[in-house]
Amino acid sequence: MAEKAGVAEQPHATAIYALGRDREESARLRQQSGELRPYSARLLDRTGLARGQRAIDLGCGPSGIIDLLAERAAPDGRVVGLDADPVHVTMARQFAAEGDLANVEVVEADARHTGLAADSFDLVHGRTLLVTVPDPAQVLAEMTRLARPGGWVAGLEADCEHSLCYPAHPAWDRLCEIFRTAFSRNGADPFIGRRLPELYRQAGLTSVGAECVAPLHPAGHSRRTIRLDLVRSMRPVIVEQGIATKDELDEIDHTVHEHIANPDTLVMPFMYFMAWGRKPGG
Repeated sequence: MAEKAGVAEQPHATAIYALGRDREESARLRQQSGELRPYSARLLDRTGLARGQRAIDLGCGPSGIIDLLAERAAPDGRVVGLDADPVHVTMARQFAAEGDLANVEVVEADARHTGLAADSFDLVHGRTLLVTVPDPAQVLAEMTRLARPGGWVAGLEADCEHSLCYPAHPAWDRLCEIFRTAFSRNGADPFIGRRLPELYRQAGLTSVGAECVAPLHPAGHSRRTIRLDLVRSMRPVIVEQGIATKDELDEIDHTVHEHIANPDTLVMPFMYFMAWGRKPGG
C-alpha cells in the first residue's frame, strides 16, 4: 500500500464499501430511502431537529434522508448531504433539485475525514453507513467532531445475525450464509446494529438511547427480497472469491423468490437498530 508523509494511505471510501457499485445498487439505495423513511422520521423525532438548524447526512447515497432533514430545518436551516461516490453525489443533487430543496447542498467527500469544520451541525446523521465499513469507530469519531457541543449524532443500522423465514427453507439458510461471508470480506460488521449504543458512548456521546425494530414484510413488499437484492449486488465478488458458483446463485435466487412469494411465508430479513447521542457541552 502506498504511503504518504510516513502514514499508510487509506483506500478510497468507495473501494471499501461492502456492497457493489453499479446501477442496480444505486437504484436499490434510492428505493431504500422510501422503505426506511418511517424509521428515520421516528429517529429524527428523538433529536428535535427544528427550523433554522443545521444538519448533515453522511453517506447519503442517491438521496438518503436529505428531504426529511430539509423539511424540518426549512426554510432558513441548512442541510448537507455527503457521499464519496461521484455518481451518487450527482444523483443526490438531482434529487434535491427535483424536490426543490433549496436549503440542501450535496458534497463529495469521505465520511471518515470530511474536511468540514468541527462543531458545525446541530444534527449529524448516518443511515446504513457504519455497517458497510471496516472501521466504524473512525466514521463515528468524525460524526462526533462535526456535531456542535450539545448537538446530536444519530443513525440507523442493520443487524444481520437474526432473520426469519417461516416455514424454514434450506435455500434461505444458504442465502444468509453467502450474504454474511461476502459482506464481511472487507472487514465490515454485519452485526453492528447492536453495537451502536456502545460505539456512541465510546465516541464520547452522552444521553445515548437506542431502539430496535424487527419488521415483518408482507408478500409484494420490496423489503421482503432485500437479502436476495444484496447478494445480487455482491454477485461478482461472490463468484470471484469462490463463495458460490453462478449456477448455485441462480438456483438460490429462483427458489427463495418462489418460497417468499407465498403470502403465508413470514419474512423478517433484518433487525434495525436506531441510536442517538449528544455531544457534551453547549
